[in-house]
Amino acid sequence: MLYWFFTYFEETFEDFARLFQYITFRAGLAIILSLIISMLFGGRIIKMIRRQQVGETIRDLGLKGQKEKEGTPTMGGIIIIMAIVFPCLLTAKLDNIYIILMLLSTLWMGVIGFIDDYIKVFKKNKQGLSGKFKVLGQVGLGLIIGIAMLSSNDIVVRMEYEDIVEETENGTIEKYDIVEIFEVPNEDVPGQNIEIAYVKTTLTNVPFLKGNNLDYCQLLWFLGDNAKKLVWLVFIPIVIIVVSAVSNGANLTDGVDGLATGVSAIIGAVLGVLAYVSSNVIAADYLKILYLPHTEELVVFSACFLGACIGFLWYNAFPAQVFMGDTGSLTIGGIIAAMAILIRKELLIPILCGIFLAETLSVMIQVSYFKYTRKKYGEGRRIFLMSPLHHHYQKKGIHESKIVTRFWIVGILLAVLTIITLKIR
Repeated sequence: MLYWFFTYFEETFEDFARLFQYITFRAGLAIILSLIISMLFGGRIIKMIRRQQVGETIRDLGLKGQKEKEGTPTMGGIIIIMAIVFPCLLTAKLDNIYIILMLLSTLWMGVIGFIDDYIKVFKKNKQGLSGKFKVLGQVGLGLIIGIAMLSSNDIVVRMEYEDIVEETENGTIEKYDIVEIFEVPNEDVPGQNIEIAYVKTTLTNVPFLKGNNLDYCQLLWFLGDNAKKLVWLVFIPIVIIVVSAVSNGANLTDGVDGLATGVSAIIGAVLGVLAYVSSNVIAADYLKILYLPHTEELVVFSACFLGACIGFLWYNAFPAQVFMGDTGSLTIGGIIAAMAILIRKELLIPILCGIFLAETLSVMIQVSYFKYTRKKYGEGRRIFLMSPLHHHYQKKGIHESKIVTRFWIVGILLAVLTIITLKIR
């Protein structure tokens, strides 16, 4: 909004109009605004929630310090959503397809999480929103993102034209659907131009491989020429799985003060870096990754996300004054998944979101082993003292502040590893 305001009044606000052309300035401003909104309005929202007696009902799990958290205000994810949406509306280009999809993802998952928390708190139903409706919500978001990426002419990959044509016995064919072709000067040969094409494709970046690219059409190689037409049969289910897995992983991680918030902030910062290099033609060419036009606006969104998470930590750090609830955890998971998919780095999620993955696997392993041993031995046995994983360490007597700090350190290590995969082939 501010971008268009200063652009429209460019002659009057010449200096500001020039500043708003820089993505780094708008990203920095977005972080500041997100922090201010979180810290300024967070306390008031917590008081409002407390007046409504929206407190967390703690199930006795035998954990030290657990009962002291009884009655702590929940649904604090509202703070996170506010601190993302309002700065984004002010600092981002609102006609950008990536920003539209990210705002939609935020509000979509926020509504699902809010309904879940509302049923738990106000309807006194500890089960919350039925699992099938949560899954439907996640599937719906996956469908929206997947269909948009397959159909929108604004979501493209920039490639040299000679790289997308292939000589066959029947003549020259184009491997991808071309949206636009134009010429740019060849820096290596003065006076010569290179043909550049914007193409619609299901290409994505793959870590550790020399080619670094995977076209989901290749998974349907047995369909021959029909693979391109039917690629949605593979692509959309993968998008749905990613959205569901990451949002559920974030939800499971939200069990100790500051854990999910801090880990998500680290992930958001890395996604901002990945969005920046993917939108910069020089950096993308140097790193041999896909160049994605217009994704620079996702740097602004990731800045809003980072500021919102850090700002929420002001109140969510131990001892927490507020819990994010499903309103927050499902939202941040949906945001992370959507952004990773849009910048075509979803295959990096097992590394970048390694904490979420470990928490999810700990639950799956615990439940599976318990059922297996109960069937085989007549009594259920456990691998972990308790799942998700952070509760296992609580049961071992480690203070939750130390657990959170150590998980943050592991999250930083995974973040650095994610970034260096851009150069590891």
